[in-house]
Amino acid sequence: MAPTTQIPRNQWYVAAYGDEIGASLFARTICGEPVMFFRDAGGTVSALADRCVHRRFPLSKSNRDGDKIVCGYHGFTYDKTGACVAVPGQTRIPRTARVKPYPVHEQDSLVWIWIGDAEPSPVSSIPRAPWLAADGGYTTLRALAPLKARHSLLLDNLMDLSHETYLHGGYIGTPEVAETPITTEVDEEAGIIRVSRHMDDAECPPFYAKSTGIDGRITRWQDIEYFPPCLYTLHSRIAPAGVLPPASGPDSDAFHVEITYALTPETETSTHDFWMVSRDFGHGDAGMDSFFSQMQAEVVQQDVDALNLLEELIAADGEAYQELSINIDTGALAARRLIKKLNEAA
Repeated sequence: MAPTTQIPRNQWYVAAYGDEIGASLFARTICGEPVMFFRDAGGTVSALADRCVHRRFPLSKSNRDGDKIVCGYHGFTYDKTGACVAVPGQTRIPRTARVKPYPVHEQDSLVWIWIGDAEPSPVSSIPRAPWLAADGGYTTLRALAPLKARHSLLLDNLMDLSHETYLHGGYIGTPEVAETPITTEVDEEAGIIRVSRHMDDAECPPFYAKSTGIDGRITRWQDIEYFPPCLYTLHSRIAPAGVLPPASGPDSDAFHVEITYALTPETETSTHDFWMVSRDFGHGDAGMDSFFSQMQAEVVQQDVDALNLLEELIAADGEAYQELSINIDTGALAARRLIKKLNEAA
């Protein structure tokens, strides 16, 4: 079964980190659509198609007049709803002079955009990641990795963490990750896939040994929740070997790291790889911030290099290649099935 390149539409996708968008005009291609973003005078994010209706000049390369956008080529002027409110040399505004507005919603430090022609799903349907909020009790470091590979390749990578043993040795990979069986649960009604790997006696990889100070073997739990098509969360629990969560009350003898990805297609064969790593310890420690940021960036780059290579091979070999799947692929195969279901429903 070859990974599909079809992008699910009529869906919410992460378009940007909230602090990427300010008063300046900001451009990003989402699911093949060029979009221009800005914050209005009240601080609310607006999004419009990044092409003037007159001669396709990018509105992101144009000018603001308060909450209006003045095309930098011929002066067609739009309000934040996309309606054209002025054209040069005449008072009559053509009926079709408007650009597409996009529904947007900001929560948990992320800006979401609705891509598709259907009425947007309620914003309450957008999955939450409360630890990313400023008051979420976690210290979060984040970045965006340009990925010249399709959404489905990144999804396969994240749903099967056994690759950590081989691709990320010396960082987060240890033998136990590949050796430990997984459990996979698909909540069809909620549209969530959960994949868990619990290692109760494992080698402590350098990433966690240096950040937690644990000397010796560890209990290491990895619990994935994937909310198709965009949001992926990995709840990582690290504690000394044999230290399990209490039956009730706070899990204060463990360290918790929330690893969050937003998988947003840029085009059919490129992806915005938003990554965030949040920890509930070492708050205010600049040295730990630097360590986490560097280590996670290097891990992400290892994935990016591998997936870019796979995209090149798909282009060279074609998509008829016969894959072989095994037990570790159950999460990825379930994700592919739900993505296909979203495509069929669009």
